[in-house]
Amino acid sequence: MVAAAPSVTAWANWAGNQRGTATAVLRPTSVDDVADAVRAAAAAGERIRAVGSGHSFTAVALTDGHRMELSDLDTGVRVDVDRRLVTVPAGMTLHALNRLLAGHGLALPNLGDIDAQTVAGAISTGTHGTGAGYGCLSTFVEALTLVTGTGEVLRCSADEHPDVFAAARVSLGALGVLVDVTLRCVDAFVLLAHERPAPLAGVLADLPALLRRHDHVEFYWFPYTDRVQVKTNDRVPADDRPLPRWRGWLDDEFLANTVFAGACRLGRAVPALAPTISAVSARALTERRYTGRSDSVFCTPRRVRFVEMEYALPRDALVPALDALRGIVDGLPFKVLFPVEVRFTAADDVWLSHGHGRDSAYIAVHQYVGMPYEPYFRAFEDVAAGLGGRPHWGKLHWRDAASLAPAYPRWADFRAVRDRLDPDRVFASPHLARVLGS
Repeated sequence: MVAAAPSVTAWANWAGNQRGTATAVLRPTSVDDVADAVRAAAAAGERIRAVGSGHSFTAVALTDGHRMELSDLDTGVRVDVDRRLVTVPAGMTLHALNRLLAGHGLALPNLGDIDAQTVAGAISTGTHGTGAGYGCLSTFVEALTLVTGTGEVLRCSADEHPDVFAAARVSLGALGVLVDVTLRCVDAFVLLAHERPAPLAGVLADLPALLRRHDHVEFYWFPYTDRVQVKTNDRVPADDRPLPRWRGWLDDEFLANTVFAGACRLGRAVPALAPTISAVSARALTERRYTGRSDSVFCTPRRVRFVEMEYALPRDALVPALDALRGIVDGLPFKVLFPVEVRFTAADDVWLSHGHGRDSAYIAVHQYVGMPYEPYFRAFEDVAAGLGGRPHWGKLHWRDAASLAPAYPRWADFRAVRDRLDPDRVFASPHLARVLGS
C-alpha cells in the first residue's frame, strides 16, 4: 500500500465545482492492499471513498475520511479474443481500455462522448452513450470483483452472487471497492458519422424513423434558436472516408474548443450577447460525413469547462420536456451559453441504472463555468421529475432518497444488498446519505 503525502489530500473534480480534503490518500497496488485498508478502516471506524478521474459533477467522490485512488492497482489484464471478453483493473481509464481492445481487434459496443473516466467510475455512475438499441456501459459488464465493507473479496456475475452483480453494476461506490471488471466486447468496427444542422421541429417529427434508421442518434439544441445539430453514427464495413486531419482540427479543436471557449468567455462577460452567440454557433457547425475507428468517432475532446445536469426520461416524455425547457431558458434572469444534449438508450435490468426497465431519452443541460446555473437546473429538474425522470448519478441534481426510491422498482433490494455488504457504512459519505439514505 502506498500512502500519499499530506499535501495531496486536497481534491477537485474536472469541472472544479466539487472540492474536498481527505484525512489520508491510499494508493493500493494489489487486491490484498484494498482488503487490508477496508478492514483497517472498519476496525477504526473510518470511512473510505474510491475515486476515479473526477468526471462526475456531484459530490459522489468526496469524503470526510480516506480517499482511495486506484490508478496503481494492478490486477492484471486478461483478453479472451475468441469469447470477446476482457478483464481489466477497475482503475484503468476508458481511453487506455479502448487502445487495449483495438490492439486485439475488439471494441466496446458503445461509448459516451469522452473517454477520460475510469472503468469503475463509468459503470458506477451509469455512464452511457447513445443508441436506441444499447443500454448504459454497465450492461456490457459480464463479471466484477468487489471488496466489500467487511474486507471480503467477492467475484460476481449473473451466476455467482447474482443479486450483488445486479446491484454493483451501478452502485455509486456504496457497496464496496471495484477492483477488476470483465467486459463483453465485440469485434472492432468502423463508424460512419454524419453531422448536420437541422430545424428542431423537423428532427422531433422524424425522430421515430431516425432512431430506426440509425445505430446511434443524438442532437444538440442551441438555446434561443429553433436549430439543432444532429449526429448519427452507423456501422459500415470499411474505413474509406477518414476525416482529413485539418478538418478534425478545425471542427473538434479550433471551433468546438478554442473558438467556443472564447465565445463562452464573451457571453459570460456580456450576457446580452448570449442569444447571438448561440445563433452563430448553430450556423458555424456545417454538415460533414466521415468514417473512423469506433472509439475515435464516439469520443471527442472536451476542453471547455462546464457544469451539467442530465435526466433520463421515458422516451415519450421527450417532447413535453423540451417544450418546457425552452420556456425555462427564455424566462431565466441570466443567459445560457451551452447547447442542450439529447441522447437515447434501451431499457436494461441493472437495479439503479437510469434506464432500468424502460427505453429512455436523456436531456443534458449545461452551463459554462462561472455562470449561474442552479435556478436553471432546478427548474428543469422540477419538470423532469414530474415526467418520471431519473437524474444521472454523475451529474448535478437535488433529489434525495425519499424522492428517488419510488423511481426505482428495485430500490429496496439495492438497500438490502448494501446493508449486507457494508453494515458499518465504511463507504458512506454525506452525498450518499442524501441520495441513498443512511
